[in-house]
Amino acid sequence: MKPWDGIISEEEQRAYRAAGFGRSSGIGQRPALLIIDVQYRTVGTEPRPFWEAIKEFPTACGQVGWDAVTNIARLLAEFRARGWPVIYPYVSPKMSFDRGRLAEKVPALMTVGGRGYDFVAEVAPADNDILLPKKHPSAFFGTPLASYLVDLGVDTLVVTGCTTSGCVRGTVVDGFAYNWRVLLPHDAVYDRSATSHAVNLFDMSEKYAEVTDTTGALALLKAL
Repeated sequence: MKPWDGIISEEEQRAYRAAGFGRSSGIGQRPALLIIDVQYRTVGTEPRPFWEAIKEFPTACGQVGWDAVTNIARLLAEFRARGWPVIYPYVSPKMSFDRGRLAEKVPALMTVGGRGYDFVAEVAPADNDILLPKKHPSAFFGTPLASYLVDLGVDTLVVTGCTTSGCVRGTVVDGFAYNWRVLLPHDAVYDRSATSHAVNLFDMSEKYAEVTDTTGALALLKAL
């Protein structure tokens, strides 16, 4: 069962099939793992239901984030074992000059404190990983990500993290536009809205990415 089944109607899915969308594009031979915004501000410092988690950080997604962290850890272990590159696009603490449209649209993002910007320990960076601070949803916008990927000879992006409808989607679309293959494990990304999560996964599956679960993604990676 796909995450969008029961949300995207069978008739709508048939319409995409009829138009030729949703074909498999496969993966390449040189993957990189992107772990996007997996910081305590997006999950909370411990697993809690959503309405409890946002008492600590209003931007937290709660238990769904921690469920995804478990799967990200599985992917990270495979990348560590194979010596493949791991990249952490992340939001750094906001300064007064960062306000722009973001402060108007989502003011809670301007007031994250405490451990909010720390990486979640279960999937935290190691010494040789690439840290990529960003100011906008896409990990490509205003960053040297494309340059790093070219230098590493990467042909496939395995995209994980938060949020499915925001920074994950922005990165997937831009990566696709740059002609990288994109593998998107749907249970290794998360969002505060289950509906938005499902709808965006469906749309990315149809147009931009190879969408599977973590077990399926690991099977593809282990075959390389």
